[in-house]
Amino acid sequence: MQISVVGAGYVGLTTAACLAEIGHQVLCADNDLNKLEKLNAGRLPFFEPHLDSLVQRNVASGRLRFASPAEAIEKGSAIFICVGTPPLENGEADLSAIESVARTIASTAHGYRLVIEKSTVPVQTAKRLWKHLSVYNVNSLDFDVVSNPEFLREGSAVGDFFHPDRIVIGAESPRAVAMMKEIYSPVLTPPTTCPVHSHCPPVHEVPLIVTDTNSAELVKHASNSFLAMKISFINLVADACEAAGADIAKVAEGIGSDQRIGQSFLNPGIGFGGFCFPKDLQAFVRIGERLGCDFSLLKEVEKINLRRAEQFVAKVKKELWVLRGKTLAIWGLAFKPDTDDVRFAPALNIAKRLMAEGARVRAYDPQAMQKAKDELPGITYCLSPYEAAQNADAILILTEWAEFRSPDWTTLAKTVAHPLVIDGRNLCRPNDLAAHGFQYVCIGKPHIPQLPVPIVAKESLASPVMASPLSVPSSLLQPQ
Repeated sequence: MQISVVGAGYVGLTTAACLAEIGHQVLCADNDLNKLEKLNAGRLPFFEPHLDSLVQRNVASGRLRFASPAEAIEKGSAIFICVGTPPLENGEADLSAIESVARTIASTAHGYRLVIEKSTVPVQTAKRLWKHLSVYNVNSLDFDVVSNPEFLREGSAVGDFFHPDRIVIGAESPRAVAMMKEIYSPVLTPPTTCPVHSHCPPVHEVPLIVTDTNSAELVKHASNSFLAMKISFINLVADACEAAGADIAKVAEGIGSDQRIGQSFLNPGIGFGGFCFPKDLQAFVRIGERLGCDFSLLKEVEKINLRRAEQFVAKVKKELWVLRGKTLAIWGLAFKPDTDDVRFAPALNIAKRLMAEGARVRAYDPQAMQKAKDELPGITYCLSPYEAAQNADAILILTEWAEFRSPDWTTLAKTVAHPLVIDGRNLCRPNDLAAHGFQYVCIGKPHIPQLPVPIVAKESLASPVMASPLSVPSSLLQPQ
């Protein structure tokens, strides 16, 4: 099928590349000409595992091309709207980009078009889209409007497309439902392999939920708000564990063993971030207010999450007392691992608070440092976690990247000024740190006592001890 995707952001570009991979002819469009030039040159505007090779392969095959919105709308029989819906000052979703695409479709397209709302939007947006397309229709356009919410997680978006938990289709006509089933047919009856796994997980029947557009739109906001609520809840329980001397890991295991609850999203930490949860939670509250529903529960979820950064900084101050003049190593800036997205990232909020207290911050993230520089120009960016820890009074783990789980603690013990790790993601094994003389502070667990270790001289990165795959020449390590 000839498909057009309007919007080349996290959702749009991933959707376009994956649709091309399953055999469709796809035009991916964006108003940002600079972004289109980079994409045509093979440079992605963000990091997402497996996406770069997917884009390159399908561009080379001719199944994926990049074009202007006007060309994409003219040629696509199915048009996915994947533009941004950022929050307004009052928390409502800004639908101006959605409206702009709709007006272009109505004024330029002719024949039949399946208009697919993929962006996260308030309930009843599809109804408004249908009315808008009808009012501005100048070419006897025949169309259907479908709500097809996306559930692609940053860091695993490609895998989520090929192995979805469910596909939701909100449509009002049998013709639209039939076309959507045709589009997703290769995913509904998946092949034995996909671009992510050399051996895919066992094939299961993907649930296809067909409903009306209003219900489909509510699924997305309700899903994200529920997950946000689950995170804030376990963070409250973690606070209770700390106060009572209990272990949140065991409490979460006991809670999650109930099949009605499940283990996912029961990991305590510094709160949720990214562009989806905070934005969608605020938008859902505004939706509830507009519909006359009391969503005060979700307001509390948001308040709990906003307090997490403040509480984490309080942990740091409890251990170090005065932060002014202290050197703090931050490991992780992205809001989650396997992405370079720093939008609403708790780590950035924490870094700003630490700097306001007069601390010197040295940071490392495998992917997100370039984007973090726009928001945090006043910190030192390092090329390895070891360099960030040089002469640090504490190491703060703020994103759960895999490489932070088991670093060389022996080397780090010789590198830091003070052997203290404050883990905002409960990533490390406490006994490993204690064995190397580190004091370990995490979320919702009793403190692990520090064991005495021989005093060793601090060594620079130029020493043989630091000559490891993660070390870098000291000449490269300048503040950025």
